[in-house]
Amino acid sequence: MARGMRNAMGPILVASAVALGFFGGRIELWSSSARLTSSPAGSSAQASPGGEAESLQEAFIRIGRQVGPAVVSISTEQIERVRQYFRVHPFFGDAPFEEFFRQFYGDAPEQEFRRFGLGSGVIIDQRGFILTNEHVVADAEKITVTLSDGREFVGTVKGKDVRSDLAVIKIDAKPLTASTLGDSGQVTTGQWAIALGNPFGLVGGTAPSVRAIGAEPTLTVGVISALNRQLPRASRHDRDYSDLIQTDAAINPGNSGGPLLNLQGDVIGINVAILTSSRGFEGVGFAIPINKAKNILTELIEGKEIIYGWLGIQIQDITDDVAEYYGLSDREGVLVYQVLPDSPASAAGMRDGDIIKGFDGQAIHHARELVDRVSHAKAGRRVAVEMLREGKRQTLQVEIGQRPVELGEGSGATTEGWRGLQVASLSPEQAQRLNLPPDTAGVLVVEVEAGSPAEQSGLRPGDLINEINRMRIEDLNDYRNAIAQVKGNALVRTNRGYVVIKSGG
Repeated sequence: MARGMRNAMGPILVASAVALGFFGGRIELWSSSARLTSSPAGSSAQASPGGEAESLQEAFIRIGRQVGPAVVSISTEQIERVRQYFRVHPFFGDAPFEEFFRQFYGDAPEQEFRRFGLGSGVIIDQRGFILTNEHVVADAEKITVTLSDGREFVGTVKGKDVRSDLAVIKIDAKPLTASTLGDSGQVTTGQWAIALGNPFGLVGGTAPSVRAIGAEPTLTVGVISALNRQLPRASRHDRDYSDLIQTDAAINPGNSGGPLLNLQGDVIGINVAILTSSRGFEGVGFAIPINKAKNILTELIEGKEIIYGWLGIQIQDITDDVAEYYGLSDREGVLVYQVLPDSPASAAGMRDGDIIKGFDGQAIHHARELVDRVSHAKAGRRVAVEMLREGKRQTLQVEIGQRPVELGEGSGATTEGWRGLQVASLSPEQAQRLNLPPDTAGVLVVEVEAGSPAEQSGLRPGDLINEINRMRIEDLNDYRNAIAQVKGNALVRTNRGYVVIKSGG
């Protein structure tokens, strides 16, 4: 995932397939009202909010005029200070090697580099609250917000959450136009979608450029092309891009944080990513459902930490082979293949091999559904978990825990997931199969996520990790302790030699 335009010239950084551009709802606008649904394949006219017949062209014009003033351009600045020892040495930025050079040559002078970013946002309250993506403002030291009328204001981060990739910033300005939040739970594939934002920083960052180019946001039109999409992440504790809305309305780098709207002009999503092989729009863009923002909006505005629920289990969807092995008549539910020690699930008596069929009174059909339900459950609350154990139905009362920052993605991820790497304990059978001595210590790499920092370092399944940043690794406890202390790049020793796993970002 790229973080939009990252230098003075603003080139777009795009990971191999998925690119983040710099792509926001209102407190009192959560009230619902009757809506008329529409279909692009149906009539060319539909009822407008005022009840009169309205052509699609008139609807798009109305939405641009109605919501456009609520869409802002966000520019950021960040100063990075680095020590550069030799321009040619290949370990620049790797802490262990820089320490080596420091011991021999002393401290190198610090150099400052200024980074720039461009994104979008949407005003959600007339008091000046703006919803955007967390990656737009993540490390910004200065935030400038440009309104559609050309006025510029300093923005202040009120709250942000890496996992959801959402943030709220505030400006002191009047008068302001606020958007209306819709209900993304009512979104269906095939309905019209309108994206607003500032692709490629077209608004500019100074008054002259605003006058020359115009500060109005760009409006593009398409349909909702799919729902419940999921994008890969660089690490297991990184941003959770799941349950995304997919659209063919043009979304380009710079649109991140801007709104995706329905034909009533309500915000139904926050534009966040594109799928591309050419660093440009190719008809597949993604937005975070606005209901996800509603769930945490109050906390973001108040600057509170976003707490996610946690069970402490590793799960998988039920395949045909698993269903046949367990004698199941269908594939509904999820299989628990590991209960983590000292976890809420372990305290409640959950076991490896249990099949979860329901959570808090609602049926569970697949792993992603359980992860979302658990994540949104409040820590400390007791919930009923319905299961099958050896063919018999049981119900456990589990007290939801707080998801640890360095562990996995709540109840569905591998706890040992770190920077795209999954490891497991080394059993005697595995050691024998890998022709390792019986007394070999370490943890075994069992999975490496494509495109992750772990894969880029050269690690592969079957490698044995026995040291991280000079800390000896003999078992999973050592591994957990080591990765919890990692800051920046990590020097990892394996049975094939040393590799450096970069911090990503």
